[in-house]
Amino acid sequence: MPPSPMDPRPNAKKDRIDSLASTAGESGGAATAVKDVHVGVAGKVKDTGGVSLIASAWARLRRNPVFLIGAAITLLFVLLALFAPLLAPHDPTKRMPELLANLSRSTNPVPGPQDGFPLGSDDFGRDLLSRLIGGARQTLIVGVFATLFGLTGGIALGTLAGAFGGWVDSLVMRVVDVMLSIPSLLLAVSIAALAPKPSQWTVIIAIAVVQVPIFARLLRGSMLAQRSSDHVLAARALGVKQSAIVFRHMLPNSLGPVIVQSTLVLATSIIDAAALSFLGLGNPDDRQPEWGQMLGAAQQYIQDYPHLAFYPAACIIVVALGFTLMGESLREALDPKSRR
Repeated sequence: MPPSPMDPRPNAKKDRIDSLASTAGESGGAATAVKDVHVGVAGKVKDTGGVSLIASAWARLRRNPVFLIGAAITLLFVLLALFAPLLAPHDPTKRMPELLANLSRSTNPVPGPQDGFPLGSDDFGRDLLSRLIGGARQTLIVGVFATLFGLTGGIALGTLAGAFGGWVDSLVMRVVDVMLSIPSLLLAVSIAALAPKPSQWTVIIAIAVVQVPIFARLLRGSMLAQRSSDHVLAARALGVKQSAIVFRHMLPNSLGPVIVQSTLVLATSIIDAAALSFLGLGNPDDRQPEWGQMLGAAQQYIQDYPHLAFYPAACIIVVALGFTLMGESLREALDPKSRR
């Protein structure tokens, strides 16, 4: 039913609108002071500022206990590796006279804990705690270098496949598929066994080769998604060179998932490095302690002195767990699909 001519409601609404408009005009362009209204003169909405992806992810990570635990373990491991010479109570490569006095190959091949040596020694009279601390540095070096080399190779192959497509993409992906069809540890063992002399670098190279196809496939998928994005299509329409499109637009926007994946791969690299050293394919010089090497050397005493294997195994598990927790949390925080 249309309102009656005597009904004051239409005039009341009109007067209210006129009052708001005049108030906004008299305030010199300031926004109208109405609750829950943030519209200024001429209908312009106030710019309250946005939140970047990194800031949003960090806000979620700060409240994630899984990430905090993983980050704490990782930070402790890195600090322990960096300052190992200062934190180790004794020289990990030196046979201690105090321990040698109690060492007997027939009756006491592994001296137990005593004053100044809380974990005892190994079968050569060297402080076990100092060797564990020193082994953290070697483990970090192998894991970081293997991940960096694998990341570099994966970025190179993934960029070729994702940027150019066609037969280049097919060729690179067939090589990647062949490498992924072989179990990673078996492939690493095969590569390390080809070296004429085992060393720390053979372990690094073997693990790096195994990680290359993982990064290549992930980057190639991200690059293919970027090829059809609006900013890439606009750059092509403007006549930007293909190399500039690839290295200035596609590649920088595709590296996020790859960098996050590197934290997970670092945990795998540490485990694989320990496995190769355990099998005798790592550095044969036991004067440079490494957790996998210590674990392998403890096998002859595993029945009577299981602590020689327990301590390095526990270190490997805890460090790998820290990197895994941190990597999974980063991936969830940066993935829009996982946000609630």
